[in-house]
Amino acid sequence: MFRKLAVRDLPLKGAKVLTRVDFNVPLDKEGRVADATRIEASLPTIRYMMEKGARIILMSHLGRPKGKRVEGQSLAPAGEKLSAFLHKKVVFADDCIGEPAKRAADSLKDGDVALLENLRFHPEEEANDDGFSRQLASLGELYVNDAFGSAHRAHASTVGVTKHIKLCAAGFLMQKEVEYLGKILGQPGRPFVAVLGGAKVSDKIGVARNLLGQVDKLLVGGGMMFTFLVATGLDVGRSILETESVPVAKEIMEEAKKRGVALLLPSDCLVSSSASEEAETRAVSVKEIPADMVGVDIGPRSVEEFREALSGAKTVLWNGPMGIFEIERYARGTVEIARMLADLTSSGAVTVIGGGDSAAAVTGEGLEHRVSHVSTGGGASLEFLEGRELPGIAALSDKL
Repeated sequence: MFRKLAVRDLPLKGAKVLTRVDFNVPLDKEGRVADATRIEASLPTIRYMMEKGARIILMSHLGRPKGKRVEGQSLAPAGEKLSAFLHKKVVFADDCIGEPAKRAADSLKDGDVALLENLRFHPEEEANDDGFSRQLASLGELYVNDAFGSAHRAHASTVGVTKHIKLCAAGFLMQKEVEYLGKILGQPGRPFVAVLGGAKVSDKIGVARNLLGQVDKLLVGGGMMFTFLVATGLDVGRSILETESVPVAKEIMEEAKKRGVALLLPSDCLVSSSASEEAETRAVSVKEIPADMVGVDIGPRSVEEFREALSGAKTVLWNGPMGIFEIERYARGTVEIARMLADLTSSGAVTVIGGGDSAAAVTGEGLEHRVSHVSTGGGASLEFLEGRELPGIAALSDKL
């Protein structure tokens, strides 16, 4: 149950609405938006506010300009892309505070949209500086946060501004993220299966520990599987290994056993001489990984074992690829998991992709509309799934 004020609760007509979005999008060599997924994710909230006659002032960061103006990290291309989506000219302010921002905000009529320049051109944004927060807040009468991907950061645009605007609400995307991820942790349909991958155990320790109290099965793949395999006493050749996390992997396996959670590790994997497109690659048992080779994906037998383990699941959470999926030869495990989740969704399961690389894999296969929810927040999703309170959500007004 979402207990924060939502955009539908706000008196939008004629109001200036300062809105935090996540337009941290990749740009190509020509400076155009290369992937507009995050902009598209914000459209339902923006369109709703336009229909209600709000005067919308959007703000976002892009990249890591480290508090300085960096021409290649301007939000102007995002403004052009948004104009195309809305079929309406978006006013662009070449600063997020001061006269340019004020002029853009004051020029708006009901249903108009402005976009402010990159927040991180000012070091005060990441420092959550109160003076900077006040300057941002002075542009709006209401505040909406629809940037779940930045909700784990206590910055001026996510937390600071809420101290200076009375009504602070969640946009549709923020609300959807919290409701789906919250349901996963609160009231999952059973059996509930979590699939964890990615390179490092250390990135997922908090998530794994928190999920052990919730899931019926935990499937482990990706680079992190090798740390778990070493914890069982196996050699993994030149595969990625976090030696310092081996005791943690042992602890997680023991905890799973204690709680009656089935923890499944791959029984085979693809190995390669150099983890490149041209290198010699073959499938081997995880008990026979050659000393001079590196593991690059889960193997074909493991894909079928994971399929069996997922069969009949009513709730599935997936976070992290099964191998080096950006190299096509090593993408099969990840792609197969994505397809399995799409099929499970068709059978009535709730399937949630926890952001980052797994979200990219699902989108790359064109399956994003065949799963229940693809999270837009990598780090934010992980922290939420660890059971942590996200400052950008905590700062919003409570529902009365």
